[in-house]
Parts: sequence; structure tokens; C-alpha cells
Amino acid sequence: MLDIAEELHRWVEQGRDFAVATVVAVGGSAPRQPGAALAVDSEGTAIGSVSGGCVEGAVYDLCRQALQDGGTVLERFGYSDEDAFAVGLTCGGIIDILVTPVRGGVIPAALEAAAGDRAAALARITDGPADLMGRALLVHPDGSYEGGLGGHPELDRTAAGEARAMLDAGRTGTVAIGEDGSRCGQPLTLLVESSVPAPRMIVFGAIDFAAALVRVGRFLGYHVTVCDARPVFATPARFPEADEVVVRWPHEYLADTEVDGRTVLCVLTHDAKFDVPLLELALKLPVAYIGAMGSRRTHQDRNRRLREVGVTELELARLRSPIGLDLGARTPEETALSIGAEIVAARRGGSGVSLTGAHTPIHHDGPDAAPAGRIGSVA
Repeated sequence: MLDIAEELHRWVEQGRDFAVATVVAVGGSAPRQPGAALAVDSEGTAIGSVSGGCVEGAVYDLCRQALQDGGTVLERFGYSDEDAFAVGLTCGGIIDILVTPVRGGVIPAALEAAAGDRAAALARITDGPADLMGRALLVHPDGSYEGGLGGHPELDRTAAGEARAMLDAGRTGTVAIGEDGSRCGQPLTLLVESSVPAPRMIVFGAIDFAAALVRVGRFLGYHVTVCDARPVFATPARFPEADEVVVRWPHEYLADTEVDGRTVLCVLTHDAKFDVPLLELALKLPVAYIGAMGSRRTHQDRNRRLREVGVTELELARLRSPIGLDLGARTPEETALSIGAEIVAARRGGSGVSLTGAHTPIHHDGPDAAPAGRIGSVA
């Protein structure tokens, strides 16, 4: 639901009544993951998606019904080939959708936090006793929380702890706990949606390839910074789509700026005086991706220089160089696409090979699986 937080927050400010249908569980090759949502207001306006079109009509009707009767319902949609007009998923997957009217409670506060790019996690009961279904808890980064799930007194505290752990990792997904707040007893399932600020992409080297990569980074949901020591090249006019343009020596800027486990670093300078001190530092940082542009000859020379300044083989193994997947790219735009594809593959655990003839899953949840965007990825 937090993936459409900006629009829903406007609805809250306008005083609209609305219901939200949220994907809370998936099986097989489902088109959307937990957290994806469709919302419908009292006038019949709809935003968002839960299936890419397969079951939107039926879910729309469920939202309209929820607005009328005020009830929360959990509905399962699967594949059916017995009736050409049956409601179902053509991909053969299964999705469970929780439909609930939004009238007060902590959900508006969660929407406000997500729309304001503030970190927060919304935990909702999606499977358990009927009287607890849909109850929500809003958890902040410091562990404090608003709202309540009802039931056992320990339930809120346990749920808040689980949600905070997922928020710290920037993840969205489900977690099972007992109704009494333990792993024992009647089980409850919580959907935890993490809203976190957009991950960072830092592009070093204010060249034409960087301008194309900025566009790809923004498209993938990154907050993009361009950094170069040369003021004549590092200008907002040359990179109008960048969130920031910084004129500093790259290694000095990297030492002073904040990075985390979702940050991607793209080194496009292919100049040893910039690359070596920058990569010497970068390869020691706990970031998601480090790639460097250059020919194979440049790569070999750069690795030699990095070894000379003490970079270990284990650290060098983290470096994606030459940067990008083998797409046969030549233009800046094609090269930027190959870099973006490699970043997605690294984040999701993909192989980068053609799906035609492959026997690998279409969708991956990689070891990082960090989102590129406001909403965290599926755990």
C-alpha cells in the first residue's frame, strides 16, 4: 500500500473515504509482490494495481463493497482454465488480497510518513482470528509505535520488534508470530511494509555516459548524485535530471557522505588519479554495488595499482569491472542500460542470461533484494 502513499495521502488530506486492497501473500509466478495495492474511493476512482490487470475488476468490486459495509475481507485469486471468463491469474500464480476500508487509525499516519520520505514500517494482521484481521501498527526507526493489534498484551511489542528489524533492512514481507506475542500458540501472520528513503546512486565522472546513467538511475528509483572534481563539467546544466551535482575530488566526497547497504557506486572516470583513491575507499564500504568503467586493459592496470596500495583480493572481488552486462552496448544510453541491468541483477540475484531457453526463475529475491524506491523489497 505504501507504494501509492503519495496519492493516498492526498486523498486523506481531501477527506475522501477509500478502501485499499493489498497483496499479502503470493505463490507461483504472481505478477505483483506483497505490498502492492489497489485503492478505490467513494466516487469510484481507482489507483494502483494488484495483478497487472488479471483480477483488477474483481478487486475493484471488493473495495466498493468494503466501503459500503465497512468490513475487512481476505480473498484468494488463483489460476483457472475451466472457464474463459473466470476471474483468475493467467500466469498460473496465486495471490491473497486483504481488502479494508481506511477510516482513521494509524494507516493515514503511515501514508503521511511514506509520502514525506520518512522511514516507518506498517505491520498489519493478514491471517489469524477474524476479530484481529487488518489491525495495524505503525513502527518508527527508534522502535516506538502507534496503534495496536489487540489480543494478547505482548503482541504489540513483539510485532513492533519484528517490524523494526524489517525496517532496518528496508524490507517488505510477511512474518509469523503467535497470538500471545511468541512463536507458540495460535499463529498470526503480519504483513510488514517498510517505507524507506530512496537508495542512493553516486555516479563519479561527469561525462556523457554519466548523463545517460542518471536517467536510468532515476527511472529505477534511485536518488542520484553526480560527483566530479572538474567544475567545468560538473554542472547542473549538464545533468538536469540529477538530484545533486557535487564538485569535489571523488574519494574526498565519498569519505564525507552517507552510504548504506543499498547504495550503488558507479565509477565512470577511468582515470587512475581519480579511480585508485576512490576505489581504495569504496571497496571497504558496506555498499550494494561498485562498478568501474574502462577497457579490459584499463581494468588490469587499475587492479595492479589497487593491489599496490593494499587492496586485498577479497576486496577486489567486489568490483564489477568492466562495468555493466554484455549487451554489445556502444552508445551512452545503451551503456547506461547495461549498467542498470547489472545493478538490478546484483540486487535481485539474477544471472543476467536470456530467459529464452533458461530454466531459472523469472523473479528473484536476492541476498540483498534492497528496493530501488520508497518501498522495501520482499523478504
